[in-house]
Amino acid sequence: MFEKIVAIEPLNLLSGARRQLRRFARELIFYDTLPAGSREIIRRVGDADAILVSYTSRIDAEAIAGCPNLRYIGMCCSLYEEKSANVDIAAARARGITVRGVRDYGDNGVVEYVVSELVRYLHGFGGKQWKERPREITGLKVGIIGMGTTGSLIAEGLRRFGAEISYNSRTRKPELEAAHGYRWLPLAELLEESEAVFTCLTKNVVALHEEEFSHLGQHKILFNTSIAPGHDIPALKSWLDGGGGEFFCDSAGALGDDALLEHPHVNCLRASSGTTEQAMVRLGEKVLSNIEAYWNEQAC
Repeated sequence: MFEKIVAIEPLNLLSGARRQLRRFARELIFYDTLPAGSREIIRRVGDADAILVSYTSRIDAEAIAGCPNLRYIGMCCSLYEEKSANVDIAAARARGITVRGVRDYGDNGVVEYVVSELVRYLHGFGGKQWKERPREITGLKVGIIGMGTTGSLIAEGLRRFGAEISYNSRTRKPELEAAHGYRWLPLAELLEESEAVFTCLTKNVVALHEEEFSHLGQHKILFNTSIAPGHDIPALKSWLDGGGGEFFCDSAGALGDDALLEHPHVNCLRASSGTTEQAMVRLGEKVLSNIEAYWNEQAC
């Protein structure tokens, strides 16, 4: 059991998960505002030996060094790669601090968002319509950039509506190609051939720069499903100003520039599609499972 767990910022944990956290600490403190920086994080943590953090604050080397009792950092958000994490995992490792994150908890809601917005745009249900006549997803040439969990689920969802799926990722997925007929394409070729492109990348990974937008061309549909831009922002603006492309994202963070929110070819919900009730249940279960696994390892 920890002496003290401090949630240094608002977490997307439901009340049931919060109650269950009390099994793992003699004292539990929740903050409902964002810390202003490392010094404020250090003040909030104090003598705690465990902290919980979402994706909105960065736990850097300064904050880690200023919390001498710390031995566990629970990320209540996705952790895919060390370099894209909002926790300095290398600095934590150097001090013997365990860092655990979660993944694959909000993807289902993202897929539903994609299908909803795509259908509305193809059919003209929302005031905008892609082509002169309404279109179905059937036969739509779809390109997925990043074939992780979200990308794979989007591909499967759109395939079931009759879309033709191509993808680009760092590693090929021969099992998906064999099972579903997906095609792996070099990025430039995928952008040129696809009518609708979906960037499904981890945080801080940017795939679309000026050259890639030139391959994408106009009269295309572009979705970003990540929590941060998968594109170079000036290059996106230039592409949007061309007048023939339409960009979709759920949150302003995925767009990357609030000045573009009112652009006529930007469609941003300004809300997260991955924070459904079911997603928050899965998040809580995984956060608790990480803590339980940590203590099981300590007992060995």
